[in-house]
Amino acid sequence: MDRLNKRIAYLSAAPILILLLVFFVAPLLVIGIYSIMPQKSFSLLAMPDFSSYSLIFVEGYLKSLFWSLVLAFSSTVILFLLCWPLAYAMAKIFNRFTLIITIAVVVSLFVSENIRLFGWLLTLMKGGLIEGLLRHYTGNGFEGALYNVPIIIFGLVYVYFPFMLFPLMQGIAMIAEDTRQAAFDLGATRWQVLREIELPLAAPGIVVGTLLSFVLAAGALAESKLLGGQTVIVLADDIETAFTYGQNWPLGSALSMLLIMIIATIAVFGISRVDIDTIMGRKRS
Repeated sequence: MDRLNKRIAYLSAAPILILLLVFFVAPLLVIGIYSIMPQKSFSLLAMPDFSSYSLIFVEGYLKSLFWSLVLAFSSTVILFLLCWPLAYAMAKIFNRFTLIITIAVVVSLFVSENIRLFGWLLTLMKGGLIEGLLRHYTGNGFEGALYNVPIIIFGLVYVYFPFMLFPLMQGIAMIAEDTRQAAFDLGATRWQVLREIELPLAAPGIVVGTLLSFVLAAGALAESKLLGGQTVIVLADDIETAFTYGQNWPLGSALSMLLIMIIATIAVFGISRVDIDTIMGRKRS
């Protein structure tokens, strides 16, 4: 019976596995092969070399990588600090009002990221909505709040807010209320309950939310281009330039593989720290 169930499970999983191989693994393999091709080569049949990888350390692309990781880390930390109180309230306090907040957050995802960022661009730019209103009512304006690192981080926090909020809410919902009350009855302070009960028990949601936010922010491009005005150049910008204007596919592939390997390492480390059975709602026997 167990063998039959396993065969049925494998057959059921076969279509999605084939799709993953064709549309996920295969493109990664192509990128990986292109990354060891000679500079500005468009053929996969050329003799391989590693000049693109050596160029990364010579042309200053590590600085772009640094900015991508710093911006992703900063926005992820801010997202966690912002989302934890709201996620806690949605999971434990708001009850029916949680549905209204959920719908409001989800509806924002129905609008393209670029359109939403253009809205902030028109709002914060010199002569935009805020500056125009201030000038109209007070006679004083400002130079605009765009084109700096903080506004890029603001854009990342704004765009990826749902990807932190909902996993956190799910993680907090796993915390049994009896466990919290027992800790308070035993004399634990609010800080001790947070540190020793709520954060550890909500760890699956925390890891998923932080990984989603960090991975998406590390590969983000629109925020630095639209809101930051390329005040800093992120690695995604260098990848786009290599593939388009530079017509250097091997370099773009090498930069992509560098970012993929770093993010994959962080993701594997993060996932290894949580109980997948808990996330999937399964109990170990």
